[in-house]
Amino acid sequence: MAQAKIKSPAPYKRAKSGIDWGDYDPGNFYDEIISSPGNARAASRGLVSFIRKMSIKHLNSRQQAADLAIQEMGISFTVYSDGENIDRSWPMDIIPRIIALREWELLEKGLIQRQVALNLFIDDIYNKQQILKDKIIPREIIDSSPEFLEQCVGAKPRYGVWSHICGSDLVRDGDGTMYVLEDNLRVPSGVSYMLENRAVSKRVLPQLFEKHFIQPVDDYPSQLFDTLASLSPRSTDNPEIVVMTPGVYNSAYFEHAYLAQRMGAELVEGSDLVVNDDKVYMRTIKGLERVDVIYRRINDDFLDPEAFRPSSMLGTPGLFRAWRKGNVGLANAPGAGVADDKVIYTYIPDVIKYYLDEEPLIPNVPSFLCVNDQHRKHVLANLENMVVKPANESGGYGMLIGPASTKKQREQFTALIKKDPRNYMAQPALALSTAPTLCGNSIEPRHLDLRPFILQGKRHYVTAGGLTRVALRKGSLVVNSSQGGGSKDTWIVDTESN
Repeated sequence: MAQAKIKSPAPYKRAKSGIDWGDYDPGNFYDEIISSPGNARAASRGLVSFIRKMSIKHLNSRQQAADLAIQEMGISFTVYSDGENIDRSWPMDIIPRIIALREWELLEKGLIQRQVALNLFIDDIYNKQQILKDKIIPREIIDSSPEFLEQCVGAKPRYGVWSHICGSDLVRDGDGTMYVLEDNLRVPSGVSYMLENRAVSKRVLPQLFEKHFIQPVDDYPSQLFDTLASLSPRSTDNPEIVVMTPGVYNSAYFEHAYLAQRMGAELVEGSDLVVNDDKVYMRTIKGLERVDVIYRRINDDFLDPEAFRPSSMLGTPGLFRAWRKGNVGLANAPGAGVADDKVIYTYIPDVIKYYLDEEPLIPNVPSFLCVNDQHRKHVLANLENMVVKPANESGGYGMLIGPASTKKQREQFTALIKKDPRNYMAQPALALSTAPTLCGNSIEPRHLDLRPFILQGKRHYVTAGGLTRVALRKGSLVVNSSQGGGSKDTWIVDTESN
């Protein structure tokens, strides 16, 4: 993919008692802020100059102010440990990750291209299955997918869109190329933390927002509302939209409540809804009120005990039936996870070519399918250099990070892959890009990724940036907050207007 060519300015001279960027060295990794010791990338010039004038003590005081703001604002996430749910304050590093607007515009086009193709693929899989008939994707890959739902065959959601909210994870390799690492098309989370990171940044770094052309992100809740409203089966200027949550013990409950509040929508659990005459109603103190659209944050198998898991206490009986009959909008639609499978991920460049007759604007990470005999032999022979992922896990669980693995772990994964090759795929361990991160009394490079959020309903929308997740442990490639990762605000900077 073509990358924006940015000329770095001359090295900054060290200020008295200030931070010396000449001491910062990302080594052989591509750094998002610094191109070489003392040299800032053009979009990061203002940030680097600002920090250069500060002492590490002053920078730490701003980090402490950010940590306090996060506690006061109640920004938290839940982790599961030894059978307990533990609420923790959201970890945010105040030094932002910066991308030039010119590069971002290319990425935005690529993300929309990918989302369009993914939705065409899902709609085809549940209807004509032409891509299988044309043998672009082997039929057995779909037949063996746990995310393919027979109950969805023949369904026709509005606009042919199944995944209305997608979070595609992007990573940058050592040569500066940005790749799509994976797609999250079921119930992607993290956008509330993107929004709150920006709110905190504005509180602790207000001078930078006054002087630089940083693209805003605060329109996301209104864009999400408009996307959901476009799914309403009724012609009304004021559709009833609800956010459906599994409850307070879910790890993303903060986000569920946050988005409902920001959209002015009701936050409901499955027991708050009832289906009568194949229509969905919400129980209120005034009686039953018709619901038009449900932004569901519940996995498919818990959504409706009539259609999926009979023992589910989280869903609403009859909800799937009401959706199939077109009486309620569901985002994301049941069955969208068939394209969330990490094995399907490897075919997405072919999917884009098949449906759109276009080359992918953002490439996939080179990948190996363990179900393929040749690929499997290569993976097993090179486990120490591979990242091995189960097809349908999320949150960084069940993975093998080859370069950081032990012999025992590699032996365990060898057995797992041989037992169920369909469930595993592998990718070479990339030299993930880094960004300066405040680590006690020093600024050090840490690896990161980026999750932008793409909306598709009647029209498309892509967040200006997204949630940057950072591996806070030195040398670690695992960025998930549930496993010790943190986050950064993501700034898309218009260098041409500066």
